[in-house]
Amino acid sequence: MALDACTEVPVLKERGQREVFCGLTGIVWLHRKMQDAFFLVVGSRTCAHLIQSAAGVMIFAEPRFGTAILGEKDLAGLADANEELDRVVDQLLARRPDISTLFLVGSCPSEVIKLDLARAAERLSERFFPQVRILNYSGSGIETTFTQGEDTCLKSMVPILPSSNEKSLMVVGTLADVIEDQFRKIFDTLGLGPVYFFPPRRATNLPPVGKQTHLLLAQPFLSETARALIQRGGTLLEAPYPIGVEGTTAWLESAAKAWNINNEHFQKTIAPAKERAQIGLERYRQSLDGKSLFLFPDSQLEIPLARFLSRECGMELVEVGTPYIDRMLMQNEISLLPSDVLLSEGQDVERQLDRARLAKPDMTVCGLGLANPLEAEGMTTKWSIELVFSPIQGYDQTADLAELFARPLERKKRLSV
Repeated sequence: MALDACTEVPVLKERGQREVFCGLTGIVWLHRKMQDAFFLVVGSRTCAHLIQSAAGVMIFAEPRFGTAILGEKDLAGLADANEELDRVVDQLLARRPDISTLFLVGSCPSEVIKLDLARAAERLSERFFPQVRILNYSGSGIETTFTQGEDTCLKSMVPILPSSNEKSLMVVGTLADVIEDQFRKIFDTLGLGPVYFFPPRRATNLPPVGKQTHLLLAQPFLSETARALIQRGGTLLEAPYPIGVEGTTAWLESAAKAWNINNEHFQKTIAPAKERAQIGLERYRQSLDGKSLFLFPDSQLEIPLARFLSRECGMELVEVGTPYIDRMLMQNEISLLPSDVLLSEGQDVERQLDRARLAKPDMTVCGLGLANPLEAEGMTTKWSIELVFSPIQGYDQTADLAELFARPLERKKRLSV
C-alpha cells in the first residue's frame, strides 16, 4: 500500500485480492443499447451462466448475445478453434439476418487467450461485409474489471467511425434511451449541435469524429475510448459527470460554453428540469442527511456517486473505493470531494473489510459477492451493480437515484421497530 496525492485528496493505493465482476457483464447494457448488434462471447459455460444470470433473460426470450462454448474437443486441441468459430458464426448469421454488427468477445480461458480473435474478426468481416461488420474486443476478467467491458467495446469501434471536420458534440458512454432523449431535448433547446451519442442506438449509425468534435463523457470508465477519440482529433470537455443536480448542470454547462451559449439562455433552458430535480431530491435528503457511507470499489461510479451523496444529500463519506483512478477523467470529480475523505484505488479486500467493520457505516455500497455476508453481519448494503443497470443520469433521475440509497435505510428502520 502507498499514499499518492491526487489534487488535495490523498489516495490510498491497494494491490491485493479483488472482489469484482469481469468486463463481460458490460454486454448486458450494450446489447440493449445497440439494437442491431450481437455479442458472441468465446468462452466457457461459466461465461454463459454469468451473462445469463446478470441479464435475467427469460427462457423464451431471444437476446442479442450468446456464448460459443469451448467443448472438450476444443480444450484437448482435437478441433481447429478457428474452424469451429467460423461454423458458429455461419449458423448465427443464417439464423439472425437482423444482425448488422457482430462483436467477438474474448474471455479468460487459456484456449481463448491463445486464439487470435482480432485476426478471426478481420477474416470473417471480409466474408460478410457489408451486410455484417465483425469486430472484436476483450471482456476477460484478467484484462478488464466490471465496467471496463464497455470501454474496450467502444474503443474497438473508434477506428471505423467516419471522419468529419464539422463542429459537433459527441456524448460518449451508454445511456438509457429515455435519458438520451432528455439530454437531446435540452441540447436542441440550447441551439447546440449537431449532437451524436456513442454508442448509437443502431451500430450502423456511427457518429463522425474529427478536429471539430467536442467529447462529453457520460460515463467515468471510458479511459481507452476517450484517448482513442482524442487521437482521432476530438477535444475532451472537462466536467463532472451528469449525476445529481450539481453534476448535470456543470456537465451541460461545459457543452454550452464550448458553443458560446449565452448564460441567461442556458439558465432559462435548464431551470424547469433543475427545479423539479431539487424538489424531488428534498424528500430523500431528509433520510440520507448525516448518514455515513462506505463505498467498495466495483463499478467506477463510486467517486461521482460519493460527490452527489455528500454534497447534495448530506451523507458523510467514510471511504470511497474505486478500481482505478484516471486523473484525466476524474480530476473534476475528485476536486469536489471533501478534503478529509479516504479515497482508495484498487483493493485489498480483507483490509478493506476490516476498515468497514471498524467504521460501522450506516450504508455500504459493494458488489454482490460482499453484500450478503455484510448483511448477515448487520450492515446495510446497496448493490453497486444496480447503479449501473439503472437510469441514474440527468435531472429527472436525481430523485430516483437518491431513493435507491434511502430505500435500504428505510427498510432497516421498519424492520427494527
